[in-house]
Amino acid sequence: MLASSGVGSMLKSRFRRYSQVPLPVTGRQVAEQMLRRYGVEGVKVVAERGALTDHYNPARKTVNLSEPVYHANSVAAAAVAAHEVGHAIQHATAYPALAMRSALVPVVGIGSRLAPMLILIGLVLMGAGGSGVVALIGIGLFAMTALFAFITLPVEFDASRRALVFLRESGLAGAMEQGQAKDALFWAAMTYVVAALASLGQLLYFIMIFLNRR
Repeated sequence: MLASSGVGSMLKSRFRRYSQVPLPVTGRQVAEQMLRRYGVEGVKVVAERGALTDHYNPARKTVNLSEPVYHANSVAAAAVAAHEVGHAIQHATAYPALAMRSALVPVVGIGSRLAPMLILIGLVLMGAGGSGVVALIGIGLFAMTALFAFITLPVEFDASRRALVFLRESGLAGAMEQGQAKDALFWAAMTYVVAALASLGQLLYFIMIFLNRR
């Protein structure tokens, strides 16, 4: 919790700072230029309401940029826009980690809802002298969510790498702005690292409770 709070505060601080550093292009223009440069066709750049709602939608093939990023011409906006296009490029080139993460989405959706309930029911049954099968099924489902969190890491780091390469090679950002974009994307990636470690910690916690009941 402390790590998550600290990383979140640092991320907001960095993005506020780099949102004040101007660039000659908006987030939308950065995204569109990057899509053209890498020959990704059929993907649209659209505005999304709210803040920190930026994402790539593989089903609709849209790069969804939050309104502050879509319209802003800053280092922070350029970094976020290029990062999301990085996911579009991954999709277009069948990046293995992204394909694996996408395949896990249905399982994780079910697991995140059922796992806590199954673990609780299973532990109650074990306390009453019953089998631990139900608890093991719940732990197995929760393990898939932890796996999903760790598979997300290379996907996010690779998208940031692609974004930084584009900003450097396109000349849209100078050396100083590239460093600032790298710093902003680093702290964004750290939120996923913390989430993955939190998932692992919770999984180990459930396993320890299960073993103790046995």
